[in-house]
Amino acid sequence: MTTTFHVKDQRNLSLLMDFYELTMSQCYFDSDQKDRIVCFDLFYRRNPDHGGYSVFAGLEEVVEYIMNFKFSKEDIAYLRSLNKFSDAFLTYLENFTFTGDIYAVKEGTPVFPNEPLIRVKAKNIEAQLIETALLLCVNHQTLIATKARRIVKAAQGRAIMEFGARRAHNFDSAIYGARAAYIGGVVGSATTYAGKQFEIPVLGTMAHSFIQSFSNEYEAFLAYAKTFPDNCVVLLDTYNTLKSGLKNAIKVAKEYLEPNGYRLKGVRIDSGDMAYLSKQIRKALDEANMQDCQIIVSNSLDEYLIQSLIQQGAQIDIMGVGENLVCSKSTPVFGGVYKMCAVYEQGKMIPKIKVSENIEKVTNPGYKDLYRIYDIKTGMAIGDIMTLHGEVLDPNEDLTIYHQMNSWKHKVIKKGTYRLKNLLEPVFLNGKLVYNMPTIEQIKAYSEEEFACIWEEIQRFAYPQTYYVDVSKKLLDLKLSMLEDIKEFHE
Repeated sequence: MTTTFHVKDQRNLSLLMDFYELTMSQCYFDSDQKDRIVCFDLFYRRNPDHGGYSVFAGLEEVVEYIMNFKFSKEDIAYLRSLNKFSDAFLTYLENFTFTGDIYAVKEGTPVFPNEPLIRVKAKNIEAQLIETALLLCVNHQTLIATKARRIVKAAQGRAIMEFGARRAHNFDSAIYGARAAYIGGVVGSATTYAGKQFEIPVLGTMAHSFIQSFSNEYEAFLAYAKTFPDNCVVLLDTYNTLKSGLKNAIKVAKEYLEPNGYRLKGVRIDSGDMAYLSKQIRKALDEANMQDCQIIVSNSLDEYLIQSLIQQGAQIDIMGVGENLVCSKSTPVFGGVYKMCAVYEQGKMIPKIKVSENIEKVTNPGYKDLYRIYDIKTGMAIGDIMTLHGEVLDPNEDLTIYHQMNSWKHKVIKKGTYRLKNLLEPVFLNGKLVYNMPTIEQIKAYSEEEFACIWEEIQRFAYPQTYYVDVSKKLLDLKLSMLEDIKEFHE
């Protein structure tokens, strides 16, 4: 089965890879290992901002990259000029196509450390060459979607707008950051290109320079009201928020908008004490019978400042968040990794493990499946379980889930009390796209549905409860036996 998908980004980014992907691939080619089937897991080890979860995003960009993957004549000429690669290998690259299998978690899914977000099974060189791009897509968008989710949660139902383009790390960071932020729950973005590319609502009114370009503030507000009478939002803090901006906003509402059948939609402040100012603005607007006029704030907001403003009783309806969102300023790196977990010899899976003195970096071996376990009575997620591929889990039997390193630490879930959901869905099979890519609105709605099944204790900001990401007995036994074999070999 194949599916149609409109590729929005037509760029050839095939050389967007770490150089060692190519040097390793040359060695695989020379060693007759280019067609050996291998398996990799893409996962991460820690949630951003010491949080209890992450929001998986970036899969659509991964799909576009794989579908565009080819080496142009210019690419081959450049690689040849480096005098590092054989003519035979370059001919191989010139005819390169991805023919492997990729499974992935659906975008918008709440995810947790150490579980595979993407599973790749492909020929050795194919699996190696796509490593950097997969990490780029997932690390960036998952980071921003997670930050957006935290900020939206802090706002307690107030709308969050993404305002970060001018602080983003160049073009793609702004565009794809806006996409990820929308998945994470913002209502729209100020980045117009993201609106065109991903059908995200675009938002924005005026800057201080607009007001300064007129002879006075009132004239600026009036000009904007005449151009956009049904969607007029004015910026109050160019000169003096309460003594000038607010008074002129009300004046325009009363002298032009209301007599012509319109209402002032909102006022925005971008500086000052937002708690105090918003209370004073709300009082004045209500006294002017403008209860429907919304108060919008921006100015270095993040989830913690938003929480504080709400605790102070700030009268805010909408918040615009910039660099603290699109750059995830507090935790700017997601830290996803791409690790080999198995190779195949004569059709048989040979598990692989990476060992480290840092126990956090010991990987889970083997070609694996990932399931989410839900409590039937509450509908809430109990935890996730990794199994070796093909293991059968029967909800009509008790299910024991084990800590990833300790067999004594386990939990028994009684039969008939739980249901299972396979989180890894096929995206590419034999190099063909088989995944029906959802719309951005579907991804966002799905994310909300899934987070409704995650306990609040796991979603809280301070010292969140750790979500179970456990393993089956077969996977744990395999892991411990491989570690014991390595220990004996090196003693």
